[in-house]
Amino acid sequence: MYKALVCCRAGMGSSMLLKIKADQVISENDFPIQTEHGNLDSLNGFTGDLVITMEDLSNELQGKVPYALGIRNIMDKDEMKAKIQEFLDSKK
Repeated sequence: MYKALVCCRAGMGSSMLLKIKADQVISENDFPIQTEHGNLDSLNGFTGDLVITMEDLSNELQGKVPYALGIRNIMDKDEMKAKIQEFLDSKK
C-alpha cells in the first residue's frame, strides 16, 4: 500500500476537491494507495510515497519529495488515472 499526500499551497478548496476525485479514481481502479489531505506545511515530516497536487506546484516539488504527481484539471478523472498509473508503473 502506497501513502499519498494530497495538498495545495493553502490546503483549502482545491486540494480537498482534488482529494475527493483522487479517492474516487483510486477506489474505482483498486489502486493500492491511501491518501491524506494537507497543505504545504504537511510536507514537513511526510514519509509517504507520493504527493498529489496541482501541476504548477508539482513542478516546484520535483526533487524535494519522493514523487510529485501534478494534475492539470481536477475534474478530469482520465488524466488522474493515467498519472497515478504512471506512478504505479514506476514502482515495478
